Amino acid sequence: MLLNRLRFWRERGWTEITAADYAEAWARFGGSVVTHPLAVGRLSEMAEIPVRYFGWRAGDELLAAIPAWGRHLALSKAVLKARGKKGLFDLGNAETILPVAPEAAGIPLRHAARYLSALHEAALRGIRRQREQLALARSLDDFSPKFRYNQRRELRLLAEAGGTVRPVGEFSPAEFAAIYTELFARRWGFPATGAARMGDVFERLRDLMTGSVIFLDGAPVAAQVLYRVESPRWISVEFINGGVDPQKRGFSPGSVLSWLNVQAEWENARTRGKPLRYSFGRADREYKNRWCHLSPVFEV
Repeated sequence: MLLNRLRFWRERGWTEITAADYAEAWARFGGSVVTHPLAVGRLSEMAEIPVRYFGWRAGDELLAAIPAWGRHLALSKAVLKARGKKGLFDLGNAETILPVAPEAAGIPLRHAARYLSALHEAALRGIRRQREQLALARSLDDFSPKFRYNQRRELRLLAEAGGTVRPVGEFSPAEFAAIYTELFARRWGFPATGAARMGDVFERLRDLMTGSVIFLDGAPVAAQVLYRVESPRWISVEFINGGVDPQKRGFSPGSVLSWLNVQAEWENARTRGKPLRYSFGRADREYKNRWCHLSPVFEV
């Protein structure tokens, strides 16, 4: 009885909608990687956890939509852990942008969520600011001349040593999974989160993948997992994690790859005339201060 009352309270004012309704709302209002209909649908299917979709309306007009796993937003780490599926896939600490109409204000959100974007501060009620912040990549103009010079210099030295760059799209999901998991293990000394089914994840999300891989002496030396989605009013990129061959650190391939990926995404966003929200995840490492500005995030 108590659980039913809590569910009624949580869902009060929201009405259940279809997956197609949710996808339409996302296409109209935008969102981020972790709320994209493809990511939600395919990863929920992989986890064997059903999704319920809810919409908030003003009259007949849909103003907001959410995907839910029970009392949490879909793709929640807490739900995966509770179901014995911790680390099934890795989306890092992704910025959560829900499909909410630009004019919406004061919509109550009662489903548990973390890393809710600062874009929702006025639109959603019941959210509170987290202690953690997200690290969002600086625009190219925000990097100092010295920083840009150093990145170009490192790229030139790598190229002179025979380094080459290949787009992620040139590899099959299985091939890229093998490259990434091997480089991650070399760099950190332990397996990447979700390594056992990484190829399956990349197969499901291949339409969202972006970025490049750096090769030296014919072998991969740096790779990063990046997902990109485009909304009507912005582009969202999530940098999940990366792997580097530690024996090639003298050429700074990880830094070079970050520069190539950030530069490419900013140039693409400017070509399309949209802001870029390129997230390095939680602001928890010193190096992110060089690459990013900090953004507040919220939770329920």
